[in-house]
Amino acid sequence: MARARVLTAAACLLAGAGFIVAMGGCALGTPAAIANVRYDLGPEKPVASPSPMTTLRLFDVRAPASLDTDDILYRMSYADPRRTAAYANSHWTMRPAQLLTERVRGALASHGAVLGGGQAVTAPLLTIDLEQFEQVFDSESESQGVLTARATLTRNGSLIAQQTFVARAPARMPNAAGGVQALADASDEFVAQLVAWLGMQAGTVTQ
Repeated sequence: MARARVLTAAACLLAGAGFIVAMGGCALGTPAAIANVRYDLGPEKPVASPSPMTTLRLFDVRAPASLDTDDILYRMSYADPRRTAAYANSHWTMRPAQLLTERVRGALASHGAVLGGGQAVTAPLLTIDLEQFEQVFDSESESQGVLTARATLTRNGSLIAQQTFVARAPARMPNAAGGVQALADASDEFVAQLVAWLGMQAGTVTQ
């Protein structure tokens, strides 16, 4: 997958295109434009579970090399859907997989005990593979945060259940701040889907 950095402030001046200026966070060389802004997913939202949960072991969320970075990624699907880019002056406070690990662990801990994945206990093991975490532009002015992840639940090496989740949320602005807001909302949607799915497996994992 191709990766590209957004234009610098100087390049934005030469381009003169309002959309490229907005994407790169350029503001004619002002201090606010050059500063590196750091984002996280914001406060956790309460998530209801359809049934009580058993004790779970949880490994940190895994992600491919393309997401092993603090870059905030976006994709212009209307122009070149095979190419991703990163905002120049905006970043996550940590890698997306780490942010999502904290989100998932916090939500599950409110419904039951959550242990480390490597602990030598017989509790079911939950592993999550993050496959997509980016702002997708459907046009110059409309975009959405898209999160795709696969959850696998096992016990003593045997598969209990596996599910691929896709969570989407609209962005309010066509820039990094809008992408962060949309991806935070998509993360909350994913966590809600995950908790509901785990609740449906409750009878299986306790057998």
